[in-house]
Amino acid sequence: MMSSRIMRVLQATAGMIVLAAVWQVLSMMLPPFLFPPVPEIISRTVEILITGSLLMDVLLTAARIFGGLFGAFFLGCLLALVIARSKVAENFLTPVLTFFQGIPALSWVVFAIIWFHGTEFRVLFIMVMTTLPAFTFQILDAIRSMSKDLFEMTMSFRPSRWTLFRFLIVPTIVPGILTAWKVNLGNAARVVVVAELVGATGGVGYQLLRQQQLFDMAGAMAWTLQLVLFVLVVQQTINAIETWALRYRAVSERAM
Repeated sequence: MMSSRIMRVLQATAGMIVLAAVWQVLSMMLPPFLFPPVPEIISRTVEILITGSLLMDVLLTAARIFGGLFGAFFLGCLLALVIARSKVAENFLTPVLTFFQGIPALSWVVFAIIWFHGTEFRVLFIMVMTTLPAFTFQILDAIRSMSKDLFEMTMSFRPSRWTLFRFLIVPTIVPGILTAWKVNLGNAARVVVVAELVGATGGVGYQLLRQQQLFDMAGAMAWTLQLVLFVLVVQQTINAIETWALRYRAVSERAM
């Protein structure tokens, strides 16, 4: 188990080294404003991390992502529970959510700019509307994945609500919920940049717009890496939570 994990890490590292090497070769063959050297990109990335005023833009974008995701997750849980308990609600809400899911993120950006004045509320609205349908459907699938036979058998022991929640509901729905978070995290990171490019005065998207205006490719890459690093750190945190929450699976596998 450990050796396979180490092998995956080594393979992933090798892939990134090859990508960096290809970029470095291109930087030697093409103008630096198109492909700046890798050391310069790394230097600019570190500069952002250690410069307080620049790091605040990264933290601002992170706060917007978390705010939108938590808002969409809360609303998605409510809608999923309503749909799961009512066929009428399912027939009414599912087409609406499917319709919302088909609307491009850029359209929500335009709608938010026309409808609202506050920058933060605009970004929050865009984040919620673009991730709400996916959260709702993924949580609904997690709820419906619960075995009815297992539920009825558990209820025959007359468990308390806490026992039912801890030993049946949580193991059933947690994997689906954590998967929904990992999927929507990447979507949210892409959407927030679009929102900040158009209607914000701070954040990673705003800084990317400045680099584009300055024709600074090294800066654009450095700010992009800030977002990539943020997503990777949060995804690894979710993976750690998943490993802890579903640790009983490892015990079951060893027992088999």
